[in-house]
Amino acid sequence: MTVQNDAAATRLPSAEVRTDLSTRQATLKWVIVIDQKLPAGRAANAAACLAAAVGKALPDLLGDHGHDGSGTVHPGLPWAGCSVLAADAETVRALREKAGATDGFFVVDMPEHAQSTRVYDEYLDRLAGTKIEDLTYHAISLVGPRNQVSKLVGKLSLLG
Repeated sequence: MTVQNDAAATRLPSAEVRTDLSTRQATLKWVIVIDQKLPAGRAANAAACLAAAVGKALPDLLGDHGHDGSGTVHPGLPWAGCSVLAADAETVRALREKAGATDGFFVVDMPEHAQSTRVYDEYLDRLAGTKIEDLTYHAISLVGPRNQVSKLVGKLSLLG
């Protein structure tokens, strides 16, 4: 899989999109890793925001809409699943650095600035004024080859 972080939506290779397989059999893995010290509301906010960004950038991760027995439409959900994991802030940063330097990963991060401002333009201004080594990450999302993602996050537990 070749996934690059850029502004445009990325098409996944058709061989990667397998809605007929268990999430454990899919060759693609999606995880969100959240700083375990975040309060529950901020952790939920981080997961939702990262998922929205991934859904926009990788629309093929979402399956087709479904219809129930009454004909009501239910929007498509991620066919690959998504595990939400916990780690300390230092581990979140290290994962961001490792995944960001690895080909084949799509990385979305949530710097602290994203949750300390209420105006998006203010967030962008604060982000632009902070060097990458000075950012504090509240959460990250990784999408990539199952074996490589598992190797990075294998020792982490589910967010509880």
